[in-house]
Amino acid sequence: MENLNLLMLFIALTAVAVLIQAGMLTAMYLAMRKSSARMEALAAEVKSKVLPVAEQAHSMLTDLKPRIETIVSNASESSTLARAQIQRLDATLSDLLDRTRLQVIRTDELVSRTLDRVEDTTEMVHRTVVSPVRQLSGIVAGLTAGLDFLLGARRRDGAHAAHDEMFI
Repeated sequence: MENLNLLMLFIALTAVAVLIQAGMLTAMYLAMRKSSARMEALAAEVKSKVLPVAEQAHSMLTDLKPRIETIVSNASESSTLARAQIQRLDATLSDLLDRTRLQVIRTDELVSRTLDRVEDTTEMVHRTVVSPVRQLSGIVAGLTAGLDFLLGARRRDGAHAAHDEMFI
């Protein structure tokens, strides 16, 4: 009997456990159904709001794709042309700069040669004209002083006499 009571107790416990599990499964089913309803509502909202926007974006991209490709192609061609123009400009400026440097060097040499010739000419004029003129000037000054002295002695005698006669 005791075994029978024990068996009944285990059967009752098993029945209670099965009922609890059934309740849990029912609660899980209801929660899943509620979540499923929310997911369906969310999916419907996404379909009604996001899909038209996505379709519109897709159609815009489809329409704009050739234009974008043209813009990219034009930009590529423009950058290639600009690069070529800049390279030509660089070559031209380099050539201009080289020519300018050459002209500056030539001008410097010309000015240096001219200054050297001016110095040489000045020295030659000094040797051939100024020095002899100074020497001649010195000789003339000496002769003039000598003549003045000689002629001045006669004049002094005559001047004193004339001067003396006036006071007499």
